[in-house]
Amino acid sequence: MNNLDLIFSKDPIKFAEAYLDYLCRLIKNVDCESIGKFVDTLLSARKQEATIFFIGNGGSAATASHFANDIGIGTNSYEKPFRALSLTDNNAVITAIGNDFGYEDIFSRQLAILGKKGDVLVAISASGNSPNLIKAIEYAKCSDIKTVSITAFNGGVIKGMTDESIHIQTGPKEYGPAEDVHMILDHLIGSYLMRAIKNGV
Repeated sequence: MNNLDLIFSKDPIKFAEAYLDYLCRLIKNVDCESIGKFVDTLLSARKQEATIFFIGNGGSAATASHFANDIGIGTNSYEKPFRALSLTDNNAVITAIGNDFGYEDIFSRQLAILGKKGDVLVAISASGNSPNLIKAIEYAKCSDIKTVSITAFNGGVIKGMTDESIHIQTGPKEYGPAEDVHMILDHLIGSYLMRAIKNGV
């Protein structure tokens, strides 16, 4: 059941209070062990000078861009910054692949050109069922590229496909709260990584 329907009130103040309360509950239930594991994967990628690719659709595409920015540009004042790239950002490439081959290929075909053994693919999705993410993960797994999913709802298909997963257990179609927590993960992880590099972790 969609919790946003349950907490809806015609009074915007009451809805705001209920929404924030629900968001706090979601945040409290995040598995910090999975965050720690993901951070270790990112630090290992940096050490090996591997590229970290972020992918997603819609709001998750924006989160993918934000993640790549915060990790890559956020650390570029330090020695050996993260090599982070969002595959959601080149409209010409995305529309060319979508037009010529199909939308389900927009990430896998970019990965086939740019990816190499030892890289990391991070797929961000509320539903976890997007065909283009599934196809990119399948390509990555056949190419020795490590896979991580950041999901919500029930995790969908990709939660069980990836080597690692950070899952936010929301109700179905709760895109707002799901994407809110995904952005918190971005800022939490980015904040840690900047300070980890600065302090020689």
